[in-house]
Formats: sequence, structure tokens, C-alpha cells
Amino acid sequence: MAAIKITKQMNKNIFRRYLSVKVLPIWSILIIDVLIVIVSCLIAYFVRNDFTSTFSPTYEVGRTVCWLVGVNLVFFRIFRTYSNVLRFSSFIDIMRIFMSLSVAYSVLLMVNIITGSFFHYEIANISILFITFIVNFALMTCSRIVVKLFFEILNFDHRHTTNVFIYGAKSAGVNIAKSIRVNLRNHYRLRGFIADEPELIDKVLMGVRVYPNDETLIDAIEKKGVQAIIISPVKMEELKNSDLVDRLLADNIKLLTAPPLSEWGSHSLNRNQLKEVQIEDLLQREPIQVDIPKIASHLEGKCVLITGAAGSIGSEIMRQVASFNPYKMVLVDQAETPLHDIRLELQDKWRDIDAVTIVADISNQTRMEALFREFKPQYVFHAAAYKHVPMMEDNVSESIQVNVAGTRILADLAVKYNAQKFVMVSTDKAVNPTNVMGCSKRICEIYVQALAKKIQSEKSSQVQFITTRFGNVLGSNGSVIPRFRDQIQRGGPVTVTHPEIIRYFMTIPEACRLVLEAGSMGNGGEIYIFDMGKPVKIVDLAKRMISLSGRIDVKIEFTGLRHGEKLYEELLNVKELTKPTHHEKIMIATVREYDYEDVKERVQNLVKLSYTYDQMSIVGAMKDIVPEFISKNSCFEVLDSQANVG
Repeated sequence: MAAIKITKQMNKNIFRRYLSVKVLPIWSILIIDVLIVIVSCLIAYFVRNDFTSTFSPTYEVGRTVCWLVGVNLVFFRIFRTYSNVLRFSSFIDIMRIFMSLSVAYSVLLMVNIITGSFFHYEIANISILFITFIVNFALMTCSRIVVKLFFEILNFDHRHTTNVFIYGAKSAGVNIAKSIRVNLRNHYRLRGFIADEPELIDKVLMGVRVYPNDETLIDAIEKKGVQAIIISPVKMEELKNSDLVDRLLADNIKLLTAPPLSEWGSHSLNRNQLKEVQIEDLLQREPIQVDIPKIASHLEGKCVLITGAAGSIGSEIMRQVASFNPYKMVLVDQAETPLHDIRLELQDKWRDIDAVTIVADISNQTRMEALFREFKPQYVFHAAAYKHVPMMEDNVSESIQVNVAGTRILADLAVKYNAQKFVMVSTDKAVNPTNVMGCSKRICEIYVQALAKKIQSEKSSQVQFITTRFGNVLGSNGSVIPRFRDQIQRGGPVTVTHPEIIRYFMTIPEACRLVLEAGSMGNGGEIYIFDMGKPVKIVDLAKRMISLSGRIDVKIEFTGLRHGEKLYEELLNVKELTKPTHHEKIMIATVREYDYEDVKERVQNLVKLSYTYDQMSIVGAMKDIVPEFISKNSCFEVLDSQANVG
């Protein structure tokens, strides 16, 4: 019995696979359509003669059949009614059949009238032609529908089918529903729509009900056995600002998102394009708009140097700059493999752009000067830096040699070789720094701003120095989200340092758009800060990521604050004020100004001291430059204690 069952299943699978791949040749579809014409004619005579003596006289029936087949063949050919794949028939194919038959029977009617009037010869009675037309259209349409339904049933596998609702009952949602039904390999079964519009609630759309987005939705989901919700692209913004996500995730409902219609292949959505909603998609903030024409006018036809070009921020700046048609891009990073990946991406997407990828360390002054001398960049986007707080707390010398010395070298070379703009990427950790990394970036800000003030007062250079300061970016290399995602995939636990720790977040593309926008502003010397929206509690972020993953067995573990880490980040020093700009998301921080000669001497001494690798002495010198640098959870707290005693 088992062997017979297995054989039957194998035969069924072979049958399904064979029919799923094979397509009827067009000549066979044409023959079927001709047979339908003949059958339609016979039915018409049968009906016309009150269901008796259908084929009497036989000559008249044969003559009518010949005329019908001949004329319809001509218009089948013109309208190509037989050229489609029957299992994928659509409304357009039905309309093509209707047009073909309408024209064919209109021609037959006119010929019938003319021959009857002048030659006393009729193809058939007018009622026969009319009945045949109706039956012919009905049978040809039904033949397509039957084949389509047959293949849907044949390919429908209950064991691997996911019941879905679609959030969005207008055009975008309907297009998704159509693709689910047309693309037989999607394995999704439409069970209903979700709508916010009152006029759509409880209507029937594509054979399923439209449900309201309210407290009754969960009951409807359970009743229909829904396992996933497909989010229409136009509904993503509404999803971010509603509590629907939390309600669905609490019931272990998977959330999928579809790309915009413009990104669909051949106007049909395939299964691979449906992606699980990621935490980045649910960042609750309005999309940031920038002045694209203004940015383009600054970068088009310019030589642009990007440091840290293989990193998260640098690589996204590269992508956005590439869209503004620069004359040349010089991409610098000391990480060989990631930079090689950038080179391959350039070859795939921006083959026409003259781009140079250079493996180099920004703290190597000789190498940097050679690059400036050769390429003479007009725009410099300085994104290269060591950024991980605990790592820099243990490697103080490197944070000074790369972050501080590297920035000083690039800024001085920008002045020497007459660059137009120098845009430095800083961090919110530079405000009231509690760690070495944040303080090193604050020293960079101080040096760049002091240099800008000097050249403005002396009018010795045209270069404009711009500093941009923002918080964490979602999904950047080594950041919290990729780490959480990896921990969840491994089954946990997800490690959070403290239950009350909060951070500001921004997506990489929008952070880089604001960097480019800020780079097109100002006269130099400004520190621009970005509106980062509301801060996010990291433990809440972890909980939502676990829910999105569908895992219910992953636990959260609190590990304690790391060296140099604080519970919250500030975008501004408490003593600092802000001034608005023409962009509502960008403000200018008015900060304490420093004398360039004093800063230059202190930075030189600090860099020189970094080569002694005496960490306590180096951090002591950093605190001397940045008095607000108060260490937290670090061995360097002793220096603050000594200062207070003194």
C-alpha cells in the first residue's frame, strides 16, 4: 500500500511538473477556437429551431459554418486571439476575443444584408448570427477561465501555502493581489484586504472582504487563518505611525513589504520581491527631503574626494554623489576588501563615472599630499574615522593618530590645494564626550572650525569647512541592529547594555542626504546638527526586532554599560545654542570658538604624545583641550577625580 501511495504521489508530481512547464502551441489553440465556432453555430441552430431538427437542412448549416469559420479565422489572425498562454489569460485577452468576434460577426451581418438584398442569398438568418456570436464569445471566454482555474488548482499546494491579508485596498494593493493570483509560484492565498478608508470597509474586492484597521482585525485574522500581512508600498508611512505593527507582532503575524510598481519585473510581482519588514522600515520619522538641484549644481562636473569610502557612511555618500554626475571621484580607504567591493559596484552601476579607488591611510601625510597634488579635489567628504567607543577606549593612541591627525592633515591639504568645500562627518558623541572616541571627534571639530575662522579672517583661501554632526545610523557596520539580527538568528540571547539606554537613529541614506545638503550650505566654519527625531529605547528596539523575526524563544540579557558609554547621547552641548537654516531638519550649532594658533600647538603636542602610547598622559591632554570630557565607566575616571581634588 505504501508503495502504491508513493507511486501515485510521484505520478501526480510528474503530471503537475509536466503541465506547469508545457505550453499549448498556438496552432492547437487556434483549432480549439475553430471548433468552438462550429459548436456555437450548431447550438444557435438548435436554439433557433426550438431544440428540434437542429441540422435540417444540412446544406444550410454547412454553408453557415463555412462562412463563420472563414471570416473568424481572418480576424483571429488580425487580433491574435490564439497567441496568449491560456493559463495566464487576463482581461486584456478577453477584450481581444470580444473585439475579434464583434468585428467578424459585424462583417458577416453586412455581407448577409448585401447578398440578401442583391442576390437573394443569405449566409444565415440574422438571429442565427446573433445567437452564434453570444455563444461563441461565452465559450471562448469560458475556455480561458477553465484552463486558468485548472492550472491554479493543479499548482495550489495547501501544505506550502500562506494565507495573507493585503494592507491597502486601492490600486497598489489590488496590483499585489493580482500578482499573487497570476504568479503561480508565489504560494500565497489571498484571504482579504485591510483598509483605513471607511468607504471601502466591508466591500468585496477580488472575491474577498475588505476588513477595517481596528480592534476587530485580529479576530478576522484568526478566523481566516492568516499567517502574514503584505504591506502595500503606499501604506508603509501609515504603518510607521500606527499601532498596527505591535498588534500584529504580538500575534506572531509575519509582515511582508512589496516594492513600488516601478520596480516590478515585467509589471508582475514575484515571490523574491516580497521582503520581510525590517526594523529600518519602521523608523518613525517623516521622510527627509533635500534640495536635489542645489546639491547637483555644487557637485556636477567636480572632482570629489571621499575618505572612508568603503564604510557605511562613505560608501552611501559615494552612491549619492555618483548620481550627480561628478567629473571624477577619488575614493580612499585603508580597508582593502570592502574597497574592492566598492570598485565592483562602480563597475556594475556607474561604469561611465571616472572613479579611482585608493588603499591608503589618512594619517600618512606623504600619501595624502600626493593624492591632493595629483587630483586637486574640489570637494572633500571626510568620513574616515575609528568610531567604536569600547575599541577606542582601549586604543587611545590610534584614535588620536587617525581621527585627529588624519583630519588635521586633510584639512591643511584642502587649504594648500585650494579645495572649495571640506565636509567633515562628526558624531553626537562629540557633545559633552564621555569617551575617547567622542572626544577625538570633538577635537577634530575644534581644529576644523578654528582653521576655518583663520582663513576667513586672513582671506587666505577659498575653502569652506563644514562639520556635520548626527547620531547613530541604522544598519551601519558594527552597529546595534546588525548585531541584534545576528544574535536573533543564532537563537539569542540579545544583549543590551542597560534597560534605560536610549539612542537617536537615522537611516544611512537620509543621513548622507543631509550631509550633502549641509555641504551645499554656509560660508564655512559651521557645525550643522540634524533633527534626529525622537530617541529610541534600545530594549524596545530589541523587542521589536525579536517580534519581527517571528522568534518567541529569544531572550534579552542586560550586560551593563561598556567603557565610555552613557545612557543617552546629546546632539548639542547644554551651553550651545542653535540657529535655523532654510532646511527644517538642519540647524547650526553656535559653539565656543578657539584661537587657531593655540589649537594648532595643542593638537601637535597631542599627536606627538600619542606616539608614546602612554594612555593616561594622552587622555589627560585630551581633557585639557576639551574640559567637558568627563569619562564614564572607564579607567580614565581617575583623571577627573584628580582634577576635582586639584
